[in-house]
Amino acid sequence: MLGCVIHGQGDLRVDGLPVPSPGRGQALVAVRYGGVCGSDLHYWRHGGVGDFRLQEPMVLGHEVVGTVVALGEGASGPVPGTPVAVHPATPCGVCPECADGRRNVCRDTRYLGSAARFPHVQGGFAARLVVPVEQLRPLPVGLEPRRAALAEPLSVALHAVRRAGDLTGGHVLVTGAGPIGCLVVAAAKAAGAAHVTVTDLLPTALGYARAVGADTVVRADDPDDAGWPAEADVAVEASGVAAGLDTCLRLVRRGGVVVQLGMLPPGPSPFAGNLVVSREIELRGAFRFDAEFDDALALLATGPAFDSLISAVVPVTEAESAFALAADRGRSCKVLLDFGEL
Repeated sequence: MLGCVIHGQGDLRVDGLPVPSPGRGQALVAVRYGGVCGSDLHYWRHGGVGDFRLQEPMVLGHEVVGTVVALGEGASGPVPGTPVAVHPATPCGVCPECADGRRNVCRDTRYLGSAARFPHVQGGFAARLVVPVEQLRPLPVGLEPRRAALAEPLSVALHAVRRAGDLTGGHVLVTGAGPIGCLVVAAAKAAGAAHVTVTDLLPTALGYARAVGADTVVRADDPDDAGWPAEADVAVEASGVAAGLDTCLRLVRRGGVVVQLGMLPPGPSPFAGNLVVSREIELRGAFRFDAEFDDALALLATGPAFDSLISAVVPVTEAESAFALAADRGRSCKVLLDFGEL
């Protein structure tokens, strides 16, 4: 079978891999679509994500949907032929965080396509994937696999919005209009936000944000843009740059909430900490997700607006061109790899 494997910085290959067999409690899934994530791009461009560095070849990908092919011994789950989305996390279930209901920050989790541990956890960009049946979610009636491939990043956005608290009737500022930032817009509107303002440097990215419900878009490099809010009730930093966090801290109201969702570069970052003190701003982190995956699938089934974020669907045989397109934010939002029909 074909798999999309990163061998090192800048060394992305489509390799022939052995077809796996499901073990006890597992399922074999024929992958149809896989979304190229920012972390996949980091492995390709830089050989790592933050402090997680490649130490061996690794199949990339954690945003995957497909069809159940077979169940292993003792597995009770969706029957073969069922279209499914794959929850990418396998929490340990026994650490203090798991016991406290915060499985998304499990200290010993396994996450598809991650170099956070060694041996690395191989990812889902392969024609066939074996996972525990507990990680399979049948697609809601009417939800096509193509749109369902957005479930993982939408789950990230939903978790960030929930970390922010009640948004009903509030004004939300989102810095960064990449795929995650745009999905934060949709998640915030679904949570009852009355107004969402989005900032980014690229007009194309801001266009995607508008397509999923942004009320106001602002060029981040234009301080005179009339769209800048006087203040926001909640700010979600989704760009992953220190300047975005600074904007959030300066524009959120006194006593407001800032959620840091974008992964900042490794090492120290400039930080307007005095604003957190003098304005009693609550700064909260948001990392991955847990049960939000089911909610994401339900939300995706509600309508076609999410389809506007899918810029291209590229055969896996052209993976490198797909990654190059996904890395060009002036031309794309979310790019999917297509592994072909079962």
